[in-house]
Amino acid sequence: EVRGVVDADHLEKEEMKRRAKVVATASAKTDIERQLVLAADQFIVDRGEGKTVIAGYPWFSDWGRDTMIALPGLTLETNRPDVAKVILAEFAGHISEGMIPNRFPDEGDHPDYNTVDATLWFFEAVRAYAQKTEHFAFVRELYPKLTQIIDAHVAGTRYNIHVDTDGLLVAGGGTQNLTWMDAKIGDWVVTPRAGKAVEVQALWYNALLIAADFAEQFEDAGRAAQFRLMAATAKDSFNGQFWNADEECLFDVVSGEERDASVRPNQIFAASLHYTVLDQARARKVVERVATDLLTPVGLRSLSPRDSRYKSTYIGSPFERDSAYHQGTVWSWLLGPYVTAYRRVHAKDKKADKYVAELIAGLESHVSESCLGQVSEIFDADAPHTPRGAPAQAWSVGEILRVIKSDL
Repeated sequence: EVRGVVDADHLEKEEMKRRAKVVATASAKTDIERQLVLAADQFIVDRGEGKTVIAGYPWFSDWGRDTMIALPGLTLETNRPDVAKVILAEFAGHISEGMIPNRFPDEGDHPDYNTVDATLWFFEAVRAYAQKTEHFAFVRELYPKLTQIIDAHVAGTRYNIHVDTDGLLVAGGGTQNLTWMDAKIGDWVVTPRAGKAVEVQALWYNALLIAADFAEQFEDAGRAAQFRLMAATAKDSFNGQFWNADEECLFDVVSGEERDASVRPNQIFAASLHYTVLDQARARKVVERVATDLLTPVGLRSLSPRDSRYKSTYIGSPFERDSAYHQGTVWSWLLGPYVTAYRRVHAKDKKADKYVAELIAGLESHVSESCLGQVSEIFDADAPHTPRGAPAQAWSVGEILRVIKSDL
């Protein structure tokens, strides 16, 4: 053997063995499952001694929001809870002022914390981990972090993030863009959503009840009662302020007396999260409105075509593309919460299985059409829904894998 010479054949064989083990561990039964399991594996990378998730290839690094949303599909539905545990511990170790990082810099420097929702998605990721593994010893280690997060949000933290007197969560102001619809050109925020964003309230309610469940699990009765009372207050306020009777769906943002009636997909989370802030009748109306205005074969539009600001394609200069990013452009990851919400409001419908299978089929064919074996970040809003953006996106793969495993 010559020193310094790499045996390429040996490396290839070892990698093929590793991939076969990943697929076997996931108990993937169909071709699309096998492809998505391998796609999921490509986003899980080392960060120091731990693990993290690359949000998308070729230009994204690891983002807190994307990681928490993608984690159940990428790790738990592929039977890799050990990886999920390491990732959750990594982000928990970087909590600051009640917030997980939104982004780790590519090199050195300190993490960015400019997000309101990533930390709330952390609660949902921990809940999914607990449900899948029943490994409550690790969750008990995280529990003080969860209570500290809630306390920090009540007291007020970065970027004007605080709990209002009505129990709802306020965030941002000015040129700050703290939700996932964060396109910004100079000082121009393309989709201003400061105040009380609809999905943030849904996530906050969900987080409070998750924390209450853990408090009961760990015999912290006082905290359990506190969190349930906070959740009840938030639910009453949400249903009093967010229902858009004209459209029979939810307002996108409430800020003081202002109501943003933009029909966007953010409302679907009020019907899809583990703890839903809506009753069954309103949840069904939300699903119907989203289906009518936003549903495509490859995901949900980010804005209704009936809106004058709607952009049908994601092309042109950086300015033109950023202007369209959340103004119509289809996001494939949103098919996940839509399917979950649809399942919930049509639980007794015998036709639901066929409908969901047909929905997933649109993205199944895409896996062999663009970046082979992967799912694109975004698509044009209008048919033929050309793939755009990052050709391989973690939360797109994670959410489709999650619903294939749990909702099909």
